[in-house]
Amino acid sequence: MVTASHLVKKAVSENSFLLEAMSKELVSYGNLAEQLKPEIEQELGKKVKESAIVMALRRYTEELQGFDKKVKKFRFQGEILLRTNIMDFNIVKSSSLLTKIKNIYNLVDFGRGDTLNIILGSNEASIVANEKYKEKLSSFLKGEKILNKKFDLVALTIVFEGKDFFTTPGVVFTATRKLAWENINIFEIISTMMELTFILSKKDSMKAYNVLQSLVEK
Repeated sequence: MVTASHLVKKAVSENSFLLEAMSKELVSYGNLAEQLKPEIEQELGKKVKESAIVMALRRYTEELQGFDKKVKKFRFQGEILLRTNIMDFNIVKSSSLLTKIKNIYNLVDFGRGDTLNIILGSNEASIVANEKYKEKLSSFLKGEKILNKKFDLVALTIVFEGKDFFTTPGVVFTATRKLAWENINIFEIISTMMELTFILSKKDSMKAYNVLQSLVEK
């Protein structure tokens, strides 16, 4: 059953800036409740008291602060790597594409530190690689439905020192929230047990590097 409390949490969760402000208690609950009231009443189909919305906001703030305390216990130890001249192809997933993917790895030279990440979704696939392979990759994908090609990207990677990243809730959220707060768009997120990579626009590379560097302990 949908309640006013659920709708308050949903409205706040959809706004990263509001989430950040609430976790730091920089929000006037009364003013925010007044703004949210019409939207919540419309979705519920009935009148809701502002005091109920304020109470829900206070409870959610306590949840956010408890979550932040848990994440702060995680030590962002490691190094940050920046790779430039990256491209991102988005393709409709098909049986022919899946067959071709087996051979795409032969296009790049991993021995020279080249980049290749293939991400398979339910209906689409993304291929992240060095821009120098754009002609080869375009030729290789001939006949496939390419939804989008994006160039002038960078791959920004946090290489963690331990395995705690893999088992600690909220680490990815903390990093993405910091980037969102600086109005930095993320095209792809790629993670392994000890690495977290963001594919970003080249114009945001240095700002994003400084944001992530502020998380990593010296």
